[in-house]
Amino acid sequence: QVQLVESGGGLVQAGGSLRLSCTVSGTIFSLVPMGWYRQAPGRQRELVASITSGGNTDYAVSVEGRFAISRDNAKNTVYLQMNSLKPEDTAVYYCQTKPFWTGMDYWGKGTLVTVSS
Repeated sequence: QVQLVESGGGLVQAGGSLRLSCTVSGTIFSLVPMGWYRQAPGRQRELVASITSGGNTDYAVSVEGRFAISRDNAKNTVYLQMNSLKPEDTAVYYCQTKPFWTGMDYWGKGTLVTVSS
């Protein structure tokens, strides 16, 4: 059973930084792509950043240059470093993966990030 557990959310002032972590179990972590999504109140869930098994990254325009996604295959963990945070970054952040051999999406329960102005 694939499980994803996020941590690292919290309350931070605008301009501050946070690092989110997501630890994955139940799959071959080094072979799966990983994504960070977020959902703000009243809005649809959106992709923030993604990283392939080979380490290629992609970012939403709204976070490019401020956020960085990385992975540590030895720790089965993906990170999202968030810098220069803005109030509009406030959301629940979710970790996601979709192993190619299952074609199924797996999600964590989310971690809340609140950025105060």
